[in-house]
Amino acid sequence: MQFKELNVIPSILKALEKENYTVPTPIQEKAIPCILSGRDLIGCAQTGTGKTAAFAIPTLQLLSEDKASGTVERKIRALIVTPTRELALQIYESFCTYGKYTKLRSCVIFGGVSQKPQEEHLQQGVDILVATPGRLNDLINQKKIDLKFLKIFILDEADRMLDMGFINDIKKIIAKIPVNKQTLLFSATMPADVAKLSNDMLRNPAKIEITPVSSTVDAIEQYVYYVDKNNKKNLLVHLLKDKTIVSALVFTRTKHGADRIIRQLSRNNVPAQAIHGDKSQGARQSALNNFKNKKLRILVATDIAARGIDIDELSHVINYDLPDVPETYVHRIGRTGRAGLGGIAISFCDFDEKEQLADIEKLIKKRLNEVKDHPYPLVNNFPAPKTTQPRGGKKASSHTSTGQAVSKQTGTFPDKKHRMAENGTLKEKRSSLKFSKKGKKRDR
Repeated sequence: MQFKELNVIPSILKALEKENYTVPTPIQEKAIPCILSGRDLIGCAQTGTGKTAAFAIPTLQLLSEDKASGTVERKIRALIVTPTRELALQIYESFCTYGKYTKLRSCVIFGGVSQKPQEEHLQQGVDILVATPGRLNDLINQKKIDLKFLKIFILDEADRMLDMGFINDIKKIIAKIPVNKQTLLFSATMPADVAKLSNDMLRNPAKIEITPVSSTVDAIEQYVYYVDKNNKKNLLVHLLKDKTIVSALVFTRTKHGADRIIRQLSRNNVPAQAIHGDKSQGARQSALNNFKNKKLRILVATDIAARGIDIDELSHVINYDLPDVPETYVHRIGRTGRAGLGGIAISFCDFDEKEQLADIEKLIKKRLNEVKDHPYPLVNNFPAPKTTQPRGGKKASSHTSTGQAVSKQTGTFPDKKHRMAENGTLKEKRSSLKFSKKGKKRDR
């Protein structure tokens, strides 16, 4: 099947053809006709399956066919809410790309930057608004945004949204939009809280499930290197000196860990940049653009990037630290092997991470291929000593045997911390802060 067989209008088909899009992915093939029919929809699909186009294409078409699109005064008729700045920008860029030959105007708003330019853009009139929850509610409260003309509401990455504590923000947004509208909810997983949210939001929705999160893309080759924690940096340098690794996205658990990796790579003449919550929006976007444009070969990231980076032909994903949540592994390695292309996922595993590895293999129902022939094999086959008295004399009850803070998911957070979550840093902030005797915060 091709896009033209889905009754996509000529102006959008022209934009798709320019991007060499001819054959829709499974979720696009199923979702586009359903959305064009006006039905509410729940779409469950893992990262890399093309779900942005699955909702962007029919949204653009429905608004283009709406007679109101020809009026001089533009009103927000489609709202897409997503958890992070990077993802908001990428969705906005997709709407601009697919809608370049329509008369529709899109806008993106997010926190962490001045709202003035965003206000000015909104004042010019907008048909489609892409937003993160905190900034959206701020501008609604300031009466800078009016959603009473809304016809399509899209909640993207719903599971990630709830993980980051945005449930109260979402409820506030829902209270401000019309009851009679088309609602689309997309999520990589469907835990109980997302299912409850969908029951509250949607009316008799169609349900589409494509490739459950537990099944990683078959095209991705998955390897594990057993290595002592203190030799991970040396193993990473050793691997990255191999020029056959055309591009690599390296995941670490914390932002300070990412910065340490950058310093280690720099000392060994391996150019790389980091992207995490402590970086300014400009620095994050610059690093991401350099990586996408192949000016940069190595990008080091925390999990804020796990679902927010869409990069064509990424050859390698390297898990420097294994994630605490096994589903996160699937999201991480889903950055490669996209659109049917191959890819390689490499994971480092020290003794204390063997339990996480077992959980990952249980989830994906397969064993990772062990690479034994490398210069830094695992030697310390015993747990790292527990840190019972960290600096400051406080009890280390919330720490693992390596002295690292354990990440805990919680429900809702105060408004100030919502903005931290919007910057992609909330989970790190809550899980990794320690306090010294003087009361100063330091990252693990």
